[in-house]
Amino acid sequence: MLNKYARGFFTAVFTPLATWLLRRGVTPDMVTIAGTLGVMIGGLVFYPLGELFWGTIFITVFIFSDVVDGIMARQQRRTGSWGGFLDSTLDRFADGALFAGVAIWFFTGGGNDAIGIAAVLCLVVGMLVSYIRAKAESLGFNANVGIAERAERLVSLLVATGLVGLGVPEVLLLVVLILLTLASCVTIGQRMYSVRKQARQGNPAT
Repeated sequence: MLNKYARGFFTAVFTPLATWLLRRGVTPDMVTIAGTLGVMIGGLVFYPLGELFWGTIFITVFIFSDVVDGIMARQQRRTGSWGGFLDSTLDRFADGALFAGVAIWFFTGGGNDAIGIAAVLCLVVGMLVSYIRAKAESLGFNANVGIAERAERLVSLLVATGLVGLGVPEVLLLVVLILLTLASCVTIGQRMYSVRKQARQGNPAT
């Protein structure tokens, strides 16, 4: 949902930066890798140390690389599949680092096992959401549906974690993680239903 309505806005915002980087010999792959490393440092270094607010600020700076590298690839008219494969693969590393970092902190210094468990559950079902789409597309189906795509999950996690880092009660993050887990489960069902519907239309015998 956020992808649909926010992409145009962020494309306009980051196009000048993408153009500037290309003129200086930076490639989309470089931006993808640098952005992923930045997000992972924020998730696996700042968060486990309890720096929830500054970790979120640090991560936010790098997370927009996912927009910038796409703009750069379009400006170069890159049509190969490598860029998409690299981007999708590194997204899984970034997502894992964020939810794992939250879980590590709340299982240890944060002292809130409920949030730690919710973060792990959210990570697992979020990975399933992404896997189902990738598997469906590899089989020729479209599974780009659902109420909790990657953008929604990351924005919700970062906002809630950053607010808790500023002193907002931790129950906010717990509620957000529980809602994200439930929404991801709904998205899994939506995507499986969509693929099943397409399969039946393509082959009535199934």
